[in-house]
Amino acid sequence: QVQPVESGGGLVQAGGSLRLSCTASGPTYISNTVQGWFRQAPGKEREFVGAISWVSGTFYADSVKDRFTISRDNYAKDTVHLQMNSLKPDDTAVYYCAVRRRGDWGLRYSAGSEFDLWGQGTQVTVSS
Repeated sequence: QVQPVESGGGLVQAGGSLRLSCTASGPTYISNTVQGWFRQAPGKEREFVGAISWVSGTFYADSVKDRFTISRDNYAKDTVHLQMNSLKPDDTAVYYCAVRRRGDWGLRYSAGSEFDLWGQGTQVTVSS
């Protein structure tokens, strides 16, 4: 079972940076998976942040484009990173890593229902 585990959350001032990591434990490499990031702020619905696909590359929500970057670890292919720069108080949320295992058909998967496995989440708090 590939169970995502997030790490790297914390408290940062507005304008600062944080890097989150997500490791999908279990089989170390699955070529047809998509790994995505979602977030949920208090009182709000979960929203898509971005994802990385072996077929489609990386894609992001408009709200984080040009500030957030998703990349794969150079050494561990089952680990992805979410580099968050120029953080804003509105970025405060619990961030979740999700894995899609049912196949990557080259679409830009951004709905929660399109992902199969979820991590427990990591808190990111941006102070003003």
